[in-house]
Amino acid sequence: MKHTISVLVENKPGVLARISGLFSARGFNIDSLAVGETEDPTVSRMTIVVDAKDERILEQIIKQLRKLIDTISVVDLTKREFIHRELALIKVNFKKEDKQRLLSLAHKYKAEVLETEENSAIVEICADSDRVKEFLEQLKNFGIRELMRTGRVAMAK
Repeated sequence: MKHTISVLVENKPGVLARISGLFSARGFNIDSLAVGETEDPTVSRMTIVVDAKDERILEQIIKQLRKLIDTISVVDLTKREFIHRELALIKVNFKKEDKQRLLSLAHKYKAEVLETEENSAIVEICADSDRVKEFLEQLKNFGIRELMRTGRVAMAK
């Protein structure tokens, strides 16, 4: 099961390395990791997504995260109602005759065509992970040249 964990930490060097080390030491691959300052510049929020088949080990990691000196709070959002988003920038093959089809697809997914050139276009989407995945599937018909995706960011309702 995929777990979305929100961790508030002190905004100091080395904190990210210590926290990611806890996961790797237990053999968990981090599927997604997003880190950024909060409204308080001395505090950062980490949103970590992991696929945890063993709930006991995940609970141990959460307990150990809480014990780290730079950790302020740890919440497994998976057990709560939360909203999440992901941002993707996609460079696709583009021909002038495909313009309307691309614009129509972008409109359907509430994405935005940021830039068009002679043979490529850059498209942006900000949505939940499933919608981003669906959109990327549709863009494969154009030919994806380059893809940049952020990690998941999440907030409890």
